[in-house]
Amino acid sequence: MLKYKHIFEPITINGMKLKNRIIMPPMGSNFANIDGTISDDHIKYYEQRAKGGTALITLENVCFDYPFGTNGTTQLRLDNDQYLPRLWKFNERMHAYGACTSVQINHAGASATGLRLHGLQPVSSSNVPSKKGMTCPRPLTISEIKQIIIKYAIAADRAKRAGFDCIEIHAGHSYLLDQFLSAHYNHRTDQYGGSLENRARLTSEVLAAVRQAVGARFPISVRFSADEFVNDGNSLDDTLELLRFFSEPADILNVSAGINDNLQYQIDKMSLPDGWRSYMAAAVKQKLGKVTVTSGNFRSPKAAEKVLANKEADLIAMGRGLIAEPNWVNKVQFGQEKLLRKCISCNIGCADHRIGKGLPLRCTVNPDVVGEDEYKNYQLKNNLKLVVIGGGTTALEAACSAAEIGANVRLYEQKNYLGGLAHEISQLPDKKRIDDYVNYLRQRANQLPNLKITLNQKADLKTIVQEQPDMIVNASGAKPFLPPIEGLQAAHTAKNSHVFNIFDLLGSLDHFQKKNQKILIIGGGAVGLDVMEYFTEHYAAKVTMVEMLPEIGRDLDIVTKIGMKELLKKYQVKQFTKTKLGSISNSKAIVIRENKQFELKFDQAFVCLGMRSQAPLMPELEKYAIEQGVSLVNIGDSKRARRIYEGTQEARRILNELHLVDQRRLSAVSFTH
Repeated sequence: MLKYKHIFEPITINGMKLKNRIIMPPMGSNFANIDGTISDDHIKYYEQRAKGGTALITLENVCFDYPFGTNGTTQLRLDNDQYLPRLWKFNERMHAYGACTSVQINHAGASATGLRLHGLQPVSSSNVPSKKGMTCPRPLTISEIKQIIIKYAIAADRAKRAGFDCIEIHAGHSYLLDQFLSAHYNHRTDQYGGSLENRARLTSEVLAAVRQAVGARFPISVRFSADEFVNDGNSLDDTLELLRFFSEPADILNVSAGINDNLQYQIDKMSLPDGWRSYMAAAVKQKLGKVTVTSGNFRSPKAAEKVLANKEADLIAMGRGLIAEPNWVNKVQFGQEKLLRKCISCNIGCADHRIGKGLPLRCTVNPDVVGEDEYKNYQLKNNLKLVVIGGGTTALEAACSAAEIGANVRLYEQKNYLGGLAHEISQLPDKKRIDDYVNYLRQRANQLPNLKITLNQKADLKTIVQEQPDMIVNASGAKPFLPPIEGLQAAHTAKNSHVFNIFDLLGSLDHFQKKNQKILIIGGGAVGLDVMEYFTEHYAAKVTMVEMLPEIGRDLDIVTKIGMKELLKKYQVKQFTKTKLGSISNSKAIVIRENKQFELKFDQAFVCLGMRSQAPLMPELEKYAIEQGVSLVNIGDSKRARRIYEGTQEARRILNELHLVDQRRLSAVSFTH
C-alpha cells in the first residue's frame, strides 16, 4: 500500500491522464537559445524532472507576440512554425518517461524586457508600470487588443501541433492579462476597464479564442494571482468574482498569488510554510468545482498529501522543489523520502540568477540542474584516498560526491555535529529550511560505506599524514569578522557583555528571548537582516541598523531583498546608511555619517560585519602537498566567505581534480610497465 495514496492517485482531465498529482509549473530558465529555440541543455533539464516521475511538465512561458510580449534574458518563442521541430523533440523526450506536457502561453505587457523592445514603449491596459521603477507603458488600442487575441489563438494551435498535451494561459503575476484583470494596473474607462466584468473581458476573450483554436477535447489551464496583496489590487474575494467571467473554457485553474512589487509572495520567501497558498485554491475549488492547482513552498510529501486528502486542491505544483530535487516523485514513491534534496527557498540560483542578474538557472543545493547524477557515470580507475577537513555543507558535498565516484573518503570535523554555519543559521525560526539541506547531506553520507566521518576531532598535519591521502580538500569554513574599532573587542569579551556576534546569538537563542528590547545591529547585509527578522518578527524589538553602504541588503537575492524591505517598513526599523561605527561600549555606540557623530543607545548590540575565511592549516598543507606530490584544494568559506551556493558548486568541481589524480596514477602505472 502506498504511503501517500492521494499523491499517487491518477487523474484524467479532458482526455489527459496524469499518473500522479505532482506537476512542474512554468519557470523561466534563461536556457533558451538567443533566437528563441529550445536548447539541448533546456531539454535535458526538463528530462531529469520527467525521468524523476513528475506527472505534468509545463514548459516555461513562450513568446507569441515578438517583441512586445517578450520577457526574460532569453525566452522561448512560438510566433513562427520554425520553432515547431525542436518543441516536438522536447515533447517526444518528455513523453518517453510517461510525463504529460503543457506549455505556458504568455504576453508580458508592461513587464516586457526593455532591451528587446529596441526603444519601443511597452504596452498594457493603462500607463502603470508593472513594477516600481520600470518603464511606463502605453495603453493598448481596441484594434491592438483584438490582434493580440488572434495571436493567442494562433499560438495555441501551434502548441497543439507541436505535441503538447495541454496549454496554460498566464493571467497573473503582473503580466498582460493580469494588467487588465487588476484595478492596480487597469485604469481604463472603455469596455476593457472599470467593472469586474470589463476587467475580465480580455482574459475571457483570449480563453474563448484559445478554446476555439484547440477544440473541445484539449485541456486548457489558466494561471492567475488569486490575491495580489496590494491595497488597490485584487483580493481573493475579487478574484472569485472575476473567475465567473472567464473561467468557463478552462479545465484547470492554477491558483497563484502576488505581483511584481511583492515577489516574495509569488516566488515564496523562505519563512512561508509548505502549502501556504492552499486556502486560496480551496476557495476557488469550492466556488467553481474545477480541477484546481495549488503551490507555495511545497517540500514535504506529508504537506502535499494533506492538501490533496482535504480536497483543498487536485494538483500540487512544485517549482523550485523540482529544480532542487528532480527525483522528488520517485524518491517519495519508492521509500527514499530521507534522501529528498529539498529546496531551501533561498531564491539565489533560481530567481535571482534569472530575474536579478540575467543568468542561467542554477540551484544552491543542486550542483548540476542539467546533468543531475551524470558525474556518477565516471568512476575512478584507482583506489584513491581523499581527506576532507571540515564538516559544513561544502565539505559534505565534496565528500559525498568523491565517495560516489569510488574514492575512499575520511572527513574530520572538530565539532560534535555536521552542517557548520548552515546548521547554526537554521536555528533561527525563519531559516529552519536551511537545515533540510544539512539533513539530506547527512543521510546521503550515511549511505556511503567508503565515506568515514570523524566528529569531535580537529584535523592536524600529523593526523592527515597518517591517512596517506592522494588528495586533501580543505573546507574549514569562516568566522565572524570583528574589525579594530574602538571599544569593540573589550565590549564583546566583557563578563556581562551586551555586544554580540551572530554565533553568540545562534549558540544561545534562549538567552535572547526578551520582548521589546532596543536592538542595535551593526551591518546591513544578509546576517544583519537575519538578526533584524528574528527580533522584530518574534520579540517586538525596536531595531536600529547601521550600514556603511548606501543601501541595506544591497547584495541579497531579489526575492529576499523585497521581503526584507517589507519587514523594515512594517516594523519601522531605523536605518542609518552611509554610516560607520566609530566606537562602542556596553550600552551605546558612536556612529559617524557625513562627518557628524550620533550616539545610539541599546539594550543589546549585534556586530554583523561579515565573515572571514578560516584556514589555519593551509600553510602546512601546502608544504606537505608539494613535498609529497599530493593534490590539495581549498574550497568554500575557507577560500573566501560567501554563500552556500558557491560552496556547493566548488564542492562538486573537486571531482575534476580527483579525476586528474586518477589519470596521473594510471599514467604512472603504464610508464612503469
